[in-house]
Amino acid sequence: MSKDIKTPFGRITPDVSLFPIYYLVFIYGFVYIFPYGKNLIGVSWFDFLRSEDGPLEWLQFFEYLLSSFLAFFIYLRRKKKKEINSLIWLLIAFLSLVIAGEEISWGERLTGIGITTISDLNVQGETNLHNLPFFHNYLLDPVFEISCIFLGWFGWRKFKNINALPSKEMSLYFLFVALFYFYFDISWASTTEQIRNDQEIFEFLLSSGIFLHCLKNFRKSIK
Repeated sequence: MSKDIKTPFGRITPDVSLFPIYYLVFIYGFVYIFPYGKNLIGVSWFDFLRSEDGPLEWLQFFEYLLSSFLAFFIYLRRKKKKEINSLIWLLIAFLSLVIAGEEISWGERLTGIGITTISDLNVQGETNLHNLPFFHNYLLDPVFEISCIFLGWFGWRKFKNINALPSKEMSLYFLFVALFYFYFDISWASTTEQIRNDQEIFEFLLSSGIFLHCLKNFRKSIK
């Protein structure tokens, strides 16, 4: 649990991890205005971080991959394999592995080898499923929004006995992602220009929330 925060008005004891707030303040308050990026790497440091196939996307890949291994190990350590918590850990392991594969287009970004029948239909011209037109255009954002609201609020609030779901402490890792995608989508219908797509900035919080949840429970499982 987060430590007390000292302020001029007294101590604040948060019930959630505040890292997502510190992270976003650092990204938008420091990296966003950090100079000389174009001189050194051709783009701003901010655009470099949020770019397709950039540092944050690769960090997400590694976090999902490690989460898959950790969740599967937790599942193996559980005695009752058919109990709901065990099955959820197995599901987390499977989904994390799938998402990790999707992040690097199942190795195409490393090897250049893909499946032409999929990449020809793909919005980004790559071998992955989440950028196929129907899923990308109609399902991808709602999936992010619904799943992040479930992980960041509904899950721990309504299913308190299921410890395989992220706890209240991890809420902000998911709720900020849901908020970004909701605001991004609703801006399509607004009278102003659609907001900038900073999805990699926020999706890093999602992968980090899953990874830290798995890591915390992995440590518990080996004690």
